Amino acid sequence: MARKLISSGSPFEDVMGYSRAVVEGDWVFVSGTTGFNYENMTIADDVVNQTEQCFKNIKAVLEQAGSSLDKIVRITYILPKASDFELTLPVLKKYMGNVKPAATVFSAALIDEKMKIEIQVTALNK
Repeated sequence: MARKLISSGSPFEDVMGYSRAVVEGDWVFVSGTTGFNYENMTIADDVVNQTEQCFKNIKAVLEQAGSSLDKIVRITYILPKASDFELTLPVLKKYMGNVKPAATVFSAALIDEKMKIEIQVTALNK
């Protein structure tokens, strides 16, 4: 299978020179995804709603790649405030509770202070 690049239409992709996702062989590598609604480039003020939007964004790009949320094998959560992580747990359980991918969580500053969480995943596409 030829390498396939997937865009969400976010202006950040052009400015920074990256793809929302790359499909290579049996794998889909999804870039760090924030809680922006890419249709209108808005972002909620709170980490819970941003987490929900992250998963909607990831779901959409995985479907474009021929994959799905249940094929995620690795997930990384990045939050500027480690104390916000507990607030996201119900959303994480909603989307990943039955999938149970290998996971990493860490706290680090994100590029825009409006961003409360960023999620990166690797999934199978077969």
